[in-house]
Amino acid sequence: MAKTKRKKKKKLGIFLVILLLLLVAGGAYYYFFMYNKEEKPTPKKEVKKLKIIDEDSKSRPIAIMINNHNQARPYHSGLQDAYIVYEMVVEGGITRMMAIFKDQDTDRIGSIRSARHYFLDYALENDAVYVHWGWSPQAQSDIKTLDVDIVNGLTYEGKYFFRDKNLRVSSEHTGYTSMEMINSAISKLNYDDETDRKTLLNYSVDNIDLANKEGAIVANNIEIPYSTYLKTSYTYDAEAKVYLRTVNGAIHKDYITGEQYTTKNIITYKLPNRTIDSKGRQDIDTTGSGEGYYITNGYAIPITWEKSSRSAKTKYRYENGEEIDVNDGNTYIQIQPENQELSIS
Repeated sequence: MAKTKRKKKKKLGIFLVILLLLLVAGGAYYYFFMYNKEEKPTPKKEVKKLKIIDEDSKSRPIAIMINNHNQARPYHSGLQDAYIVYEMVVEGGITRMMAIFKDQDTDRIGSIRSARHYFLDYALENDAVYVHWGWSPQAQSDIKTLDVDIVNGLTYEGKYFFRDKNLRVSSEHTGYTSMEMINSAISKLNYDDETDRKTLLNYSVDNIDLANKEGAIVANNIEIPYSTYLKTSYTYDAEAKVYLRTVNGAIHKDYITGEQYTTKNIITYKLPNRTIDSKGRQDIDTTGSGEGYYITNGYAIPITWEKSSRSAKTKYRYENGEEIDVNDGNTYIQIQPENQELSIS
């Protein structure tokens, strides 16, 4: 009888051991094959996004005319927040700039000066609201003909524009605005505040290295004369990987921050210009095609440009016909008079 009981206990023990092993095996199977699948999904690949603009944003760009007279330049404010800046010659051999903003909250931008008709072509190609303080007769006429959405300081001084009367310069150099003011004006004037147009330039989230492209040349120093009166220059900062901007040999810096203006990309080309009135105002042939350079990261490469109409986007292409991609960062578009020399070294 005792022997029989021992056999039963032995069988029970074996059964319990087998049961325990089965439980352990089942638990291991669940952990390695089921739990890991449920609790540890395959990580998603991180999607790179641009820093210069939000590609998903439908916000309409805002183009602001910037006074580049030598009295006004020391008080330039807010240009560091523009993602594109155009520079072109006006009367007297000086230049004006048009800064393009998108989704910014900059609280001081300027100083602001009057419209010139050929700048309208570049506001239109960006589908931008055009902000200025006064206008030439040609610009006034074209704004009406082309149905350009504008915010004019002559009309809205004290409401959407202000003067900094503490500056020791002539009154015409003291006009400023802010993004809050201009956005309020866009709302009150019932302008569209969204756009369905793609950005002018094709931006790349991956670094663009021109060094090994056909035709590439070293571009550490760029000199862009506009006249005997004004020369814009850039020096490459290899550590920061941006170009430092100077005008007539002097550092071009922001009045509020004190920081030198920089740019990641430079596009430069030449257009024919001519004097059209007794004030010395200019006309510039903005449409057509020609050659220029795209400059970034210490190198320049020949490109072509083509603009089919005043409102059409300018297409910039490599010499093989492919549209250029530009590095993630701001861009200065330097449109130089045809009779001036460009220096890249």
